[in-house]
Amino acid sequence: MSAITLAASIFAVMLLLMAVRVPIAVAMFAAGAFGYLYQVGSAPFLNNMNGLVYARLASYDLSVIPLFILMGNFATQGGISKALFQFASVVMQRFKGGLAMAAVMASAAFGAICGSSIATAATITSVALPEMKRHGYSGRLATGTLAAGGTLGILIPPSVPLVIYAILTEQNIAKLFAAATIPGIIAMLGYMIAISIYVRFFPGHAPESDDQHAKLTLMATLQVAPIAIIFLIVFGGIYGGWFTPTEGAAVGAAATFVAALIKRELTWAKFMQCFYATAAASGMIFLIFLGADMMNSALALTRVPGQLAEVVQGWDVPPVAVVIFILLFYVVLGAVMDELSMILLTIPIFFPMIIGLDFGMPKESVAIWFGVLVLMTVGFGLLAPPVGLNVYVVNSMAKDVPIAESYRGVLPFLASDVVRTSLLVAFPPITLWLVQFVG
Repeated sequence: MSAITLAASIFAVMLLLMAVRVPIAVAMFAAGAFGYLYQVGSAPFLNNMNGLVYARLASYDLSVIPLFILMGNFATQGGISKALFQFASVVMQRFKGGLAMAAVMASAAFGAICGSSIATAATITSVALPEMKRHGYSGRLATGTLAAGGTLGILIPPSVPLVIYAILTEQNIAKLFAAATIPGIIAMLGYMIAISIYVRFFPGHAPESDDQHAKLTLMATLQVAPIAIIFLIVFGGIYGGWFTPTEGAAVGAAATFVAALIKRELTWAKFMQCFYATAAASGMIFLIFLGADMMNSALALTRVPGQLAEVVQGWDVPPVAVVIFILLFYVVLGAVMDELSMILLTIPIFFPMIIGLDFGMPKESVAIWFGVLVLMTVGFGLLAPPVGLNVYVVNSMAKDVPIAESYRGVLPFLASDVVRTSLLVAFPPITLWLVQFVG
């Protein structure tokens, strides 16, 4: 069997297992184990397994993942999301569609202390959806807005997928966080503009006016002050060189815990739930890590990734065209895989290809720019059918809204995603501008 045929067979086994609803981590591991055993036999396979598992579970760098997840859980259980949405709704209430824009703003702010798309979507939906229904927003606009807003949980730092990308490509996490900040803000503003345009072309989906105007009070401002302080402590400390990203995650988790205690909404049961949820999410991520590691080990033995890199470098096409092709591939792959699995499986293959091309920039800048583009693109899979995990999460909480309506509701936001990604592809300095200020 040729190397290309074997690599294709490994992917086929993985997709077949996923088609019969085998968990993605198990499907990747089983397909990788099949390919590895076929090439080198059982003894080298068992020896690789011994080192592979230890290398992942003993990695200090990976401890940043459960710490950021714990930080998000403290924010969720501590009632911080409610204060964020109330503040944003008061600020945006003067605009048509303002409550939907407030949901996007709250999602962005919550994502800045969470790092998880699903957690952001579920948490903000639980607070914002009843209010949007009460004010007369259609199920389509409400669920579409909340599903799209949830993607900001991974677009605005801290971002778990971006941390994983940094570890896989051996890049500076702080620089990647800085690079993702402006694109994340552009994503938030793009969603708000999409809402503004949508409610003017389809006026029946949002109230014409909101007579229940609340005033911006000092108390409402003080309610969101802890979030701003946590953000400044964590990222100011990381960018200022006071502590590493891992230490920053620990500081952030502790600070969020204190903020939750101050709000007096963190009961003992909720406190324990934070750790249970963190353990479950971290266990899932590490299982996906192990599955992807096995899959990539098998593919590395075939030497197909290296051959692909050489072939691509020999093509007479602009390097940007290769990037666009890879991003389109991510859009298609997002229909069957979640963002973490996509990154873990594909980055070891695509990254050497991209680094080998000449973009007229330093290699580190190319790596950071490409990482942010990948992060922006995998968000498509969280919204687009047939999977659209964020859409499913939000729709399950809006039981009176048909899933087809929720998918229609995300279309304006997908259009915004296309515009934003095209802008970042065409103008890399947008992504790289803040990186120059990180030591």
